[in-house]
Amino acid sequence: MLAAALGEFAQHGIAGARVDRIAKAAKTSKERVYTYFRSKEELYAAVAADQLREVMDSTELDPADLPGYVGEVFDFYAQHPDMLRLVGWSRLEPNEALAGLGEAGASSLRFKLDAIAQGQRDGVLDDAFAPLDVLHLLIHLSMGWFLAIELHALDDGADALTRRRAAAVLAAERLFPAVKPAR
Repeated sequence: MLAAALGEFAQHGIAGARVDRIAKAAKTSKERVYTYFRSKEELYAAVAADQLREVMDSTELDPADLPGYVGEVFDFYAQHPDMLRLVGWSRLEPNEALAGLGEAGASSLRFKLDAIAQGQRDGVLDDAFAPLDVLHLLIHLSMGWFLAIELHALDDGADALTRRRAAAVLAAERLFPAVKPAR
């Protein structure tokens, strides 16, 4: 059911998604969908939480290797384009019930921010940026190419994904160079 809902929400957004199409794709009834989820928004929140768990399980932020993290997140989005569409729709269709990331999302963000702050305290990461700014920049480096679809037509297409990934990782290397510990 969640896979069918992901496809529907990614294609049509929250407002345009139809529970009857989700039920049909999941080979169940609309009534059964509403047995598990009281509303379309609750189903969307479950899909978003499921996708968040998947990205959290697929990537690891190491403050000593932020470029590696950018590469991992870039690869995740390259392999999961529906996740990017889901993120895009959630930004276009703000909904107070969906605004929070839930406890799993908030916990993941706190963990990443704490890891960045600890890396700065340990001297493996420059403290020129606040941890939240670091995380924001990393996320946008890793997903920016996918979201800037107006630029895709300007690329010649030959190995574009490989070159865009390399550019994002290089940008992270230049923004957040590895700090050599003092001896």
